[in-house]
Amino acid sequence: MTSNDADREDDQPRPSGGFAAAPDVDSVFPSRPTSGPGEKAAPGANGPADQAPRPGGDAGVGGPGAPDVEGDPDGDGDADGHVPTRRRWSFAREVGIIVVAALVISFLIKTFVVQPFVIPSESMEDTLIENDRVLASRFVPRFLDVHRGDVVVFKDPGGWLEEDPQSESTGLVRAGEAFLTFIGIRPVDAGEHLIKRVIGLPGDQVTCCDDQGRVSVNGVAIDETYLKPGSLPSEVPFDVTVPEGYLFVLGDNRQNSGDSRYNRDKPGEGFVPIENVVGTAVAKVWPLDRASLMRNPGSVFEDVPEP
Repeated sequence: MTSNDADREDDQPRPSGGFAAAPDVDSVFPSRPTSGPGEKAAPGANGPADQAPRPGGDAGVGGPGAPDVEGDPDGDGDADGHVPTRRRWSFAREVGIIVVAALVISFLIKTFVVQPFVIPSESMEDTLIENDRVLASRFVPRFLDVHRGDVVVFKDPGGWLEEDPQSESTGLVRAGEAFLTFIGIRPVDAGEHLIKRVIGLPGDQVTCCDDQGRVSVNGVAIDETYLKPGSLPSEVPFDVTVPEGYLFVLGDNRQNSGDSRYNRDKPGEGFVPIENVVGTAVAKVWPLDRASLMRNPGSVFEDVPEP
């Protein structure tokens, strides 16, 4: 060592404890490269650890997208994979809302639009046969007038129907049937409703029979094309004037129909209060092979004058 080298060594600062200064860490272990402003780290530049995907995506463990618990990749349940009680109640609530909404809609349709009915007898054959299902429009008479020839469903004016035999159903079953009928899902059957065809409106004079055995309305005989084949217009004579607010109704199967002709000794003298009309039959919906729209035979009454 030369004297100059010794002098340079003596010029280096020494720690107070007498030990030589430790070498700079960065000089021994270079720091990992980082991406600063304007720089972009090359893929894999930071080592294999940066190449391995982290569970849950870029957010890393505990970040958004990570599973809440091990064994539940969707993060929707507990450690055993069970759906939380809160979610079960949420599903049940949604189902309940749908059911209630459906019942409310059914009730509104039955109350204001159409209501299903079961045909209880053969009095309207061949237009309607027993156990046919029909839809009755609730617009009549609430918003629209009743017309001659309409097939109407109406509440018993009093004494037209025989009392139903005691049902064999239990009280719970009867209550369920009544509820389904009330909301419009179950069709109304015999018990307090009838279905007949309107022949006379308020003020009309309806008589039978002319020299050809036909019914006449306001002095004009009508050709009733809807009668059951082989059925007579009436086997008993009558001559009535329909009071205000009432209807005169007959069945299409005249020899097997308890209609206005045969209830003249009952309240209303065989006439049906218009307020008792529930609706007009507009369609047969069951059985499917008989399903069709029901139209008013307007041509039958087109020559009938107003009273």
